Amino acid sequence: MSTPTARHRRDDQTADEEDERGETTVEPRAVGRIAARAAREVDGVAADVTAKATVDGEVTTVDIRLPVVYPAPVTGTADRVRAHLLGRTTELTGLRTQRVDITIALPPVERPKGRVR
Repeated sequence: MSTPTARHRRDDQTADEEDERGETTVEPRAVGRIAARAAREVDGVAADVTAKATVDGEVTTVDIRLPVVYPAPVTGTADRVRAHLLGRTTELTGLRTQRVDITIALPPVERPKGRVR
């Protein structure tokens, strides 16, 4: 099954110019990876971020699993991530990010090492 991709045309580009030069497509998987990386740019987010995106024309929706580091405030961190992703994914992909759904996850817990005998 083929996944829908975005076709992006610059504002100053006509349809004839697009036909001559080709088109650029952005795969949903690429948008998801960009979103996950952008989320890691926000303070209070652990490294184990995963994201999936859907693309419909020039609009994308992102679903992200966000591990928040203790003692960072969960809702504040989620709000900062959402605001950052809305701008950053648009900046890097050229697609308009319509929605960012966030699931808060616990970061991996480091277990203390036992005594060595």
